[in-house]
Amino acid sequence: MDTEQGLIVPVIRDADKKSVLELAKELEQLAQKARDRKVTAEEMKGGTFTVSNQGAIGSAHFTPIINKPEVAILGLGRGAMKPVARDGKVEVRMLTPLGLSYDHRVIDGGAAARFMVDLVSALQDFNEESIKL
Repeated sequence: MDTEQGLIVPVIRDADKKSVLELAKELEQLAQKARDRKVTAEEMKGGTFTVSNQGAIGSAHFTPIINKPEVAILGLGRGAMKPVARDGKVEVRMLTPLGLSYDHRVIDGGAAARFMVDLVSALQDFNEESIKL
């Protein structure tokens, strides 16, 4: 989280077991605690993977750097409407730059590439209606 005191990176535990809505709620709670300087040392420990969204403050593509002892970081840049070719037609779509950095001693490059392919597919096919309240 980008705060007046600098970058603070609390950990969301068991993220793989939570819905998008549960993750969003927990992220908002942790962000508020970080802004209020009430995040605990325990809430900052034990992360393995970081998602960094510099797009939220206007940055485009960037190269995220792994924060030891974590093993990977996904960087999201600012999305922009751009022309793309799909099914033989040119259409304007929102494109968001993504960058993945990972520790090759822990993560196989092929697995990382497949993760990115699956992530892009999931983002392209994401149904916003599934999370509307």
